[in-house]
Amino acid sequence: MTTAKSRHALAVRLAAGIAGYCAFINLYSPQSILPLLSQEFGAGAAEVSTIITVSTLAVALTAPFTGTVADVLGRKRVIVAAMFVLVIPTVMVGLSTNLTALIFWRAVQGMVLPPIFAVMVAYIGDELPRHEATTVAGIYSSGSSLGGFSGRLFTGLLADLISWRAGFMALAAIAFAGAIVVAFLLPHERKFVRSEGLLASGKQMLAHLRNGQLIATYAVGFGVLFNFITTFTYVSFYLAAPPFNLSASWLGAIFVVYLTGSVLTPWTGWAVGRFGRRRFTVRVIAVWAVGIALTLAHSLPLIIAGLALCAGCGLICQAVSTGYVTVTAKAGRSSAVGLYVTSFYIGGSFGAALGGAAWTIGGWQACVAIVIAMLVIMSAIVFFAWARRVPAATSIPPIEPP
Repeated sequence: MTTAKSRHALAVRLAAGIAGYCAFINLYSPQSILPLLSQEFGAGAAEVSTIITVSTLAVALTAPFTGTVADVLGRKRVIVAAMFVLVIPTVMVGLSTNLTALIFWRAVQGMVLPPIFAVMVAYIGDELPRHEATTVAGIYSSGSSLGGFSGRLFTGLLADLISWRAGFMALAAIAFAGAIVVAFLLPHERKFVRSEGLLASGKQMLAHLRNGQLIATYAVGFGVLFNFITTFTYVSFYLAAPPFNLSASWLGAIFVVYLTGSVLTPWTGWAVGRFGRRRFTVRVIAVWAVGIALTLAHSLPLIIAGLALCAGCGLICQAVSTGYVTVTAKAGRSSAVGLYVTSFYIGGSFGAALGGAAWTIGGWQACVAIVIAMLVIMSAIVFFAWARRVPAATSIPPIEPP
């Protein structure tokens, strides 16, 4: 009996980590090669960054309904099917011969991703006991963070060694292999209860939108990805230009700063208990502002240090916000998390669009200015709108590492 349980636990851990890795190796992979794509297609920074905007917007539009579909069809079925389907748009991105086609297939990629990561979060929360779910959540989050870093690194390296198209073909191969492994490893649901349908889920979503605490948390989530997309999309153009002149490989390697979040986020629960959710989050946002300000220095080591602070603080804010959703929503947590995902990715879409406008008007300095403005707004929301005392967070993991 113990052996069977051990095998089940190991299978879930491996499947969760691989699913997270395969989803997020794709979502932000073009960020390290945006300057290269800009040159190839003869497009400006704001125009070529549309390939980031459309994917995040597609995630935002489909995420609220993903959980509902999985509640009807079954979690494993949806996860595995989406992982196989993801291979198609990833291949087509690599085959795109113009920017319009590239934008279209990136949008399709974004539509396919929520059935993987959002449903995996629900699977972990429903199928596992709390102590085991905490461990698996950590593995899922680590796999997601590593995938986000790997996607940017692989596309950058392969763009310099072969071509950027080869980078996307490699990502498609990884996604296909991951789908096969998850199909075999992930156990079928044992606690699955079929949903009553779309109408009941829609009513629950409307109830969430009347909850002031949830609305405030959704606003913070909006700001988190807004800042991440603005920062890590347009810093590539900044560092690819003189005096830095970084290649695609080096731009991809800079995203190693994301791994600071993997080191820091496991301590988030302790810090929230020690300092309080509101006070801790406001302090983290203040450090985040210091980090983005450091990127204005004319020193590459200082810029990288600043980006590391931005990545670490952003992932901590994401972990705290996600936990706050799970303790604030007294019922219908899946739909509450779905709405958070929507707000989060809408924020990313706005970050790409407004960041592009800022870059066109005032370069990197203007991008830093709008990030700091958003951090001030987030800090005010947390300080004035979040409750002073809330119960301890559940073990549901952060939705996604930006």
